[in-house]
Amino acid sequence: MTVAVCVKVHDGLVLAADSASTIVDAQGNVVNVYNNANKIFELCKGLPIGGMTWGAGSLGQSSITTLAKDLRRRFSGSDAAHQDWAVDSASYTLEAVAAATRRFLFEEVYVPTYGSAPAKPSLGFTIAGYSAGATSPEEWRVTIDSGVSRPPELVQPGEQAGITWSGQPEAISRLVLGHSPQLRSVLADLGAPADQLDTVMGVVAQRLQTFLWTPPMPIQDAIDLAEFLVHCTVMYSRFGAGPQSVGGPIEVSAITKHEGFKWVRRKHYYEPSLNRSEESS
Repeated sequence: MTVAVCVKVHDGLVLAADSASTIVDAQGNVVNVYNNANKIFELCKGLPIGGMTWGAGSLGQSSITTLAKDLRRRFSGSDAAHQDWAVDSASYTLEAVAAATRRFLFEEVYVPTYGSAPAKPSLGFTIAGYSAGATSPEEWRVTIDSGVSRPPELVQPGEQAGITWSGQPEAISRLVLGHSPQLRSVLADLGAPADQLDTVMGVVAQRLQTFLWTPPMPIQDAIDLAEFLVHCTVMYSRFGAGPQSVGGPIEVSAITKHEGFKWVRRKHYYEPSLNRSEESS
């Protein structure tokens, strides 16, 4: 399981995620949980574009980390066989980057790998940052749900500020929304009229939601908030029943108009001072 958080404010946006990767067998039983998966990526060197993933940790034999770096080579113009994928720094849009990400992950990798397979994994991928010349960041989302993938969705447009989270939603939903994601189904099971559920949930949201952010929040406070929300989910998973499917080091990146993509916290399996290659990052 995963927790992947995006906090978007006027100053920019923050991506934060845990590092747990859960391995399950064909019957759905947890075989192991590894705590060193990479879930946040700089999608194009030198441009304010980041990516973040949740769900399946690999497609076939390739990890999402490897696939994200393959995609980055194309966007950066380093892949001689796919020069037409190179992002034009003067005119690109984040929507086009999201569409290309979906094309690569779903059409080129997922469909050939799982086209006839009876069990198809689900995957989510956030593309966040700034379009060329834009003054505000955007958050787009590509999802593959059991073999089906719709066009990229604009989750947070430029003028909007807020928090989105994916993967394991329980802890953050209770904290921010004031209730479990299961509340609607519980009310339905108790006999609440179906035509009144939308109204009831709207009242619950109005009365119980906690606004932990404000649009003018400085980027450092947005960083602290995103890390806190991931840590909250990690601890919720730790003390809850079952395997700890959210955990490991927390990674954080911030994307702003002038500084671009910057790592705030990340892990390395190598000593950075001994490995200066651009491709190593």
